[in-house]
Amino acid sequence: MPISVGDTLPDAKLLRLGDSGPEPVQMNSLTKGRKVVIFGLPGAYTGTCTSAHLPSFIRTKPDFDEKGVEEIICVSVNDPFVMSAWGESTGADMAGITMLGDAESEFTKAIDLVLNAPPAGLINRSLRYALLAEDGVVKILNVEESPGVCEVSAGETLRDAM
Repeated sequence: MPISVGDTLPDAKLLRLGDSGPEPVQMNSLTKGRKVVIFGLPGAYTGTCTSAHLPSFIRTKPDFDEKGVEEIICVSVNDPFVMSAWGESTGADMAGITMLGDAESEFTKAIDLVLNAPPAGLINRSLRYALLAEDGVVKILNVEESPGVCEVSAGETLRDAM
């Protein structure tokens, strides 16, 4: 069953690219005692993800800062090298968005927001969503019905719901 409002986020391992290569990051270490935004998307460098979803959080980062959000985390079923390069090429890293790879789809499967679209080559990827968590508990969850659309999962929509 997909994660829902009131549920606690699972403690899955994600990866970030550090100075000496890939570094594991536990979800609990990112969420415990903190107010964070997490948004997931089907894939780095894909159409809607690059043209709409990621830019919506770059635009709204200052607004989330004002609302006490301590970190905005972008999660995609990609490796940390791709996530780092995508963050650099889009300016997400300069905006302060944390780019994490869910290389084994561990987190995505644990929250049961998996997208399988074989014709597009997307297997065990993430549905498009955005959530607000406080101390690891989901307070707001917005999941798109179609992976090619970014409306309910946009940064502006989540910001306005807070």
